[in-house]
Amino acid sequence: MRNQTINIAINDSRKILDIQDEFNAVFPYLKMEFFSRPHKNNEGSARKLMLRTQQTLGECRTRHVQGELKINPEMTVLDLEQGFNEMYGLNIQVFRKSGKVWLETTVTDGWTLDEQNRQGEELSSIAG
Repeated sequence: MRNQTINIAINDSRKILDIQDEFNAVFPYLKMEFFSRPHKNNEGSARKLMLRTQQTLGECRTRHVQGELKINPEMTVLDLEQGFNEMYGLNIQVFRKSGKVWLETTVTDGWTLDEQNRQGEELSSIAG
């Protein structure tokens, strides 16, 4: 399943957890978290602003359009985060696995999803 483009359906009835699972199936060393407010470039998001995974997208977004978000391995983290925000009013932050911890990708937002995922895999195999 590696290095494939995925289309994630976005509508008000979908749960955050469903979106996270679809993303993580293709990028197992990355995860996306949803927040109530956007973060600034190269800055992290406050944990207290993280949304619960059981919330529906309709409960936590400002733009109630539905559609499909196309995610491919060559897009950067910044492009992904901006796409969610601009098209659907959703504030996400990508995290990369590093051993047993998840790090926000704030400093490396210019890396592609594939680069981030490979780095996470390397760091996790070293720590494992």
